Amino acid sequence: MSSAFPTTSHAVRYHETGKPNEVLKYEELPLPVPGADEVLILMEMAVIHPSDLGMIGGTYGRLRDLPAVAGREAIGRIAKVGSAVTTLQVGDRVKMPEDAGVWRESVVAKASGLMPVPSDIPAEQACMAFINPPTAWLLLREFANLKSGDWVIQNASNSAVGECVVQLAKSLGLHTVCLVRSPEKHAANLKAMGADIVLADDDKATKALAAQWQGAAAQLALNSIGGPSAITLTRALDNGGTLVTFGGMTGDMIRFPTREFIFKDIRYRGFWMDRWARSAQPKDLEGVFDAIFSRLRDGSLKMAVDSVYPLADYASALAKAGGYSRNGKVLLRGPASA
Repeated sequence: MSSAFPTTSHAVRYHETGKPNEVLKYEELPLPVPGADEVLILMEMAVIHPSDLGMIGGTYGRLRDLPAVAGREAIGRIAKVGSAVTTLQVGDRVKMPEDAGVWRESVVAKASGLMPVPSDIPAEQACMAFINPPTAWLLLREFANLKSGDWVIQNASNSAVGECVVQLAKSLGLHTVCLVRSPEKHAANLKAMGADIVLADDDKATKALAAQWQGAAAQLALNSIGGPSAITLTRALDNGGTLVTFGGMTGDMIRFPTREFIFKDIRYRGFWMDRWARSAQPKDLEGVFDAIFSRLRDGSLKMAVDSVYPLADYASALAKAGGYSRNGKVLLRGPASA
């Protein structure tokens, strides 16, 4: 890292909401000199998420004031510290501040409140530690008093969150039933991660599960699709079980079978990671990320990476991220990754 302080920095920015390929621009922005209590962060690695595209398109639950820098999740390295900063030093890795947008070469930010990120975790894994893994962890920990040997069922199991659920559940001694659209494509990978049962998410799933389950039932169901899939999840729940919805991929309304809802006293809950994180106490946040970082470090949690593109080639990265041929997340590489 050069000791010379840059006066400008490039960023992927949008001045209006809309289709990413129409509204995003790679712009050069002025970069202020860090104040006494500030640091300069060079971006190391950033992630492209569907929620990023929703924010750019104006459909996400929380939007930024325009013009805005795109991107929500990234890590960076400290390149310069202000005279009053004592908690961080040059070379430290931190989570880049989300609200400023992270698809950018660098940013000046207050040192207080920045989250240190372990340097012994590969950048490709560390940059993805802040949205999908904690979502999966909290889904498993916040809504049911699960103990080793209990069952969890989920749909969209081959999604990034779904794969995290499988791996984290295994580390906690839990069993998982995974519903997917194409078992022939995803079953081997999910079972290698620790899934116990993988089934097609169709109208035969309830009978197919009963044939393998031998009278068992789930204490927790995780729904990110909605529509008829939620009915299958509900029917798999034990008495007093809970279904948590944290996404709506199809856009269909959640449906539930009245019989199970009444006679089994099923509970329906909703979860949004953003809301939880903004109201959580620091000790609770620290506990969640300690659990995630330790599993990334020991390899019991590993997220798939499809490809890595330079930040300046964001258009190619977005095209890849939006395609059906990718296998894992598409990442953006910043100046601190060299």
